[in-house]
Amino acid sequence: MTDNDDTMFERAMAAVRRRLPLVHYIVDCLVWLVALPLTTFSRYDFTIQELELDATTRSWVVAMVGQGVFGLATGLYTRRWRYGSFDEVAALASTVLLTGLVLSVVHFGWFMDGAPRSVPALTAAVALAGTVAVRSIWRLYRQKQTRLELQDAEPLVIVGAGEGAEQIVRALLADPTSQYQPVALLDDDPNRSRLSISGVRVRGPVSQMREVAARYGARDVLLAVPSATSDVVRDVDAIATNAGLRLLTVPSVNEMFGELGVGDIRPVSEADLLGRRPADIDAEAVSSYVTGRRVLVTGAGGSIGSELCRQLARFEPSALIKLDRDESGLHAVQLSIHGRALLDGDDLILADIRDRDRVFEVFDDVRPDVVFHAAALKHLPLLESAPREGWKTNVVGTQNLLEAAERVGVTHFVNVSTDKAANPTSVLGYTKLLTERLTAHKGLTAPGTYVSVRFGNVLGSRGSVLPAFREQAKQGGPITVTHPEITRYFMLVEEASLLVINAGAIGQDGEVLVLDMGEPVRIADVAQRFADQHHPPLEIVYTGLRSGEKLHEDLVALDEAGERPFHPLITHVQAPGLAFDQVRSLGSLPAAALTPALREAVDASTTAIA
Repeated sequence: MTDNDDTMFERAMAAVRRRLPLVHYIVDCLVWLVALPLTTFSRYDFTIQELELDATTRSWVVAMVGQGVFGLATGLYTRRWRYGSFDEVAALASTVLLTGLVLSVVHFGWFMDGAPRSVPALTAAVALAGTVAVRSIWRLYRQKQTRLELQDAEPLVIVGAGEGAEQIVRALLADPTSQYQPVALLDDDPNRSRLSISGVRVRGPVSQMREVAARYGARDVLLAVPSATSDVVRDVDAIATNAGLRLLTVPSVNEMFGELGVGDIRPVSEADLLGRRPADIDAEAVSSYVTGRRVLVTGAGGSIGSELCRQLARFEPSALIKLDRDESGLHAVQLSIHGRALLDGDDLILADIRDRDRVFEVFDDVRPDVVFHAAALKHLPLLESAPREGWKTNVVGTQNLLEAAERVGVTHFVNVSTDKAANPTSVLGYTKLLTERLTAHKGLTAPGTYVSVRFGNVLGSRGSVLPAFREQAKQGGPITVTHPEITRYFMLVEEASLLVINAGAIGQDGEVLVLDMGEPVRIADVAQRFADQHHPPLEIVYTGLRSGEKLHEDLVALDEAGERPFHPLITHVQAPGLAFDQVRSLGSLPAAALTPALREAVDASTTAIA
């Protein structure tokens, strides 16, 4: 075949693809053309002399018109569904049955002679079977062609043989450009031990992953169970890691939109292993205090602050003011929300919350209705070595914001705290505990609602262990952990931000709202996973607990009691309020309640902030 012939063939095929609905319609009409004489012939006991060609031809014309009209009405010939898909077959059945009904009516009213009354019903049944058969043959042909095209694709072992696995297998076999070829299924259900999905068979339980993967030369394993819990994900991940395989997964049930497809396949994330999912919130309650209001977010360039801004933007405040002393952070958050970062809008404010005059100037200028206070110094070891900075930013800075908020009549003030404020042992913990007490005092003495929200580590935030482990693994190790038994609470930044916003709607004056963090995670286990993903596995080095660091964090202090009256993931704790003068004099706290470093910082700062 010459190049010209190839070009002409390609042009012809391109023309056919542009007119595929017409081709499908013609094929369906040809099925009717075969079905009508066949059913009439069978009705006359296969006596050809009884076959009325004229009546059969007129019936076929009616069927052809009906198939076209109803096919367009049901979307059968408008490219609404993929040819041969289950949705398309459902539309096909409706079209054929409606056409058969019209054919029956016309038979009674137009040409009873030469056409038995039972023929329309029989013909519709045969036509439906024939058109479905054509599509089935096409699907089998396409699957065979795709398998040939996928021979160079990476073999993929799939864990699970349920509905999720079925959708993924069919999607992979329907996509000739996929990088994966499904070769085997694994499932622990004995009732599925002989199951086959589009020619891909169950080859054993999950425990035989290593053997099955070796048989097919697979290096990747896909967990195709959208409803899998974090325990299941961790168990499968452990088996895959021990077998030297990479585990992939699909979105959870809460994250799915429609059927699973090839594009849904992704590597397992820390969120999958920890079982954290975006939380449900009372959107109506949030809208009642955010929509149409002027909202200010401090620390808007940080991990929590920037996500708060992104989530708040969905509720359409009349103004969303982003305040930070980090110009790069303001640049990043503006780019993520608006798709541009010219740094020229009135919604960006460069300011340091430690500067009382600047804070008052900003509040007098923008006059916010709602404030989310996420600005803070949060790295525990640094604050242990520089406690005065922690005092000035976390405590004094918060007091500046509280006074400015009261002055302009803020209706809602939400202070973002940390789990280190519960039974604190560090400068960070004590300073954040003091911000909770200051916020509670303002809520009890000033108009408006003032609450604090307490939660633990955020997955992927700057300074958290996960990015640190990832970078250490990238550099070839070792991976450092302070203690073999240390545990921490984790949650998604999206989850934390949504619950903080929801807390502003349900919190009462003087309350600390504690977010449900799930079960604490053993950091050594997370480190081991990063180490095992590297070839050869990386070394894990234990460096010892740092000053002020706890082995296990608390969410609720020993002297606190909480309840969950509104949201299943938010605990309400009533906090005693402290005025700033009480905090400065330390008279409200026992002598042992502050670390020596923080006591020194407070004493040194008292004169300066008086």
